[in-house]
Amino acid sequence: MQEEQHINPWKIIDEKIEYDNSWISLTHYNTINPSGGKSIYGKVHFKNTAIGIVPVDDEMNTYLVGQFRFTLNQFSWEIPEGGCPTNENPLLGAKRELLEETGLKANRWQVLGTSHLSNSVSDENSVFYLASELTQHEAEPEETELLHIKRVSLQTAFDMIDEGEITDALSILALRKVQVLLLKGKLKL
Repeated sequence: MQEEQHINPWKIIDEKIEYDNSWISLTHYNTINPSGGKSIYGKVHFKNTAIGIVPVDDEMNTYLVGQFRFTLNQFSWEIPEGGCPTNENPLLGAKRELLEETGLKANRWQVLGTSHLSNSVSDENSVFYLASELTQHEAEPEETELLHIKRVSLQTAFDMIDEGEITDALSILALRKVQVLLLKGKLKL
């Protein structure tokens, strides 16, 4: 019985890529759904792995990146994050994103977790890290990024989630994982 839960109940009749660029593709599927009826499904395929980093300095501060998000039409505070080609080691992508966005380099890295960010419509996978033993260097933002960097205490970052000032899913997942590790006395810096 347990193995039956892992069998895909969806049957694909046909599929067509409706949109494709360097970052994503959108596929339309005609399907037979789990109850046997004809149905449609759309899937956004991400060509990169989402990477997030919670940098923590010796004084238990973290660094947030603020930017105007085109898709939301609003400003967003987030942890340093970006995309990493799926054929690249995610840690290399995390190191690159941290330096690009904040100018920080870390001597110590710890995987905090992985997640699927919106699995009802996309296959986007993420990996998020804790970065510590930080040194400051020159930031190298991409030309499409107008970034604002803010150094805040970890508690302030947690409060920003509670107050709705941080709404980005990857940022919330990563910061909450750090908060849980702190509460359990398991945060390794």
